[in-house]
Amino acid sequence: MIRLIASDIDGTLLQNKAKTIPEEIFRHIRRLRQRGVLFCPASGRQYTSLRRLFAPVADEIPFLCENGAIVYGVGNPGAVLSKTAMDRAAALALSRDICAHPDFEVLLSGANTSYLLPKGDVILPLVRDRTGNNTVCLARLEEVPEDILKVSCFSPKGAALAEEVLLPRHGGAPFQAAVAGDTWLDFTVADKGTGLVGLCRSLGIALEDVMAFGDNYNDLPMLDIVGHPYLMENAAQALHPLIPRHCRRVADILETL
Repeated sequence: MIRLIASDIDGTLLQNKAKTIPEEIFRHIRRLRQRGVLFCPASGRQYTSLRRLFAPVADEIPFLCENGAIVYGVGNPGAVLSKTAMDRAAALALSRDICAHPDFEVLLSGANTSYLLPKGDVILPLVRDRTGNNTVCLARLEEVPEDILKVSCFSPKGAALAEEVLLPRHGGAPFQAAVAGDTWLDFTVADKGTGLVGLCRSLGIALEDVMAFGDNYNDLPMLDIVGHPYLMENAAQALHPLIPRHCRRVADILETL
């Protein structure tokens, strides 16, 4: 029996650079909620960005944000169920290495703020205007005033370059690194799997009763632990053998429930 549906956003619910959630998804969320099935966005995005995307149903769903580093409950905006911070010294050391590379930009995530040190005029409008994040520009990394939940490398020349440069030094413990899009490499302590485990524990839902959708490497920790995982057909071919169920649109599967 399905009791919870967790879905990635970019590349999964939002395809072909779409900026708004299809109205049919909101209809399915409301319909399934009446049957006792909860829907949860599970994304590398921050809370504010996700609430804007899901505004018509934002008070009816939980939110798994920042790749699982922070999870918000249902019906009480801003109520945090769990938060997993990075070691500050290690996060700053990673951030310095990102800043030192001429082709990279750094994004440090707090609970609901993206902290940037822009080198040019690309990353701020991308994060603030296109993604809809709360953003603050800093002069120094050390000015981040709160726990650091995620450090992201924006690599316009591709996430593979970020992996090549950063993983030899920062790819192991205490961090988990995952490609989060064509140009993003994310580092956290938590992941979507640990965030989902915490959410299910708080709701009293067994993981075998969870359906999840994703399209990228940062979705695998979530897809690997649920009873009903779906990989999007547009996902990287290397992921296809890892998740046997594939679909073209999330709405197509929700329609069958």
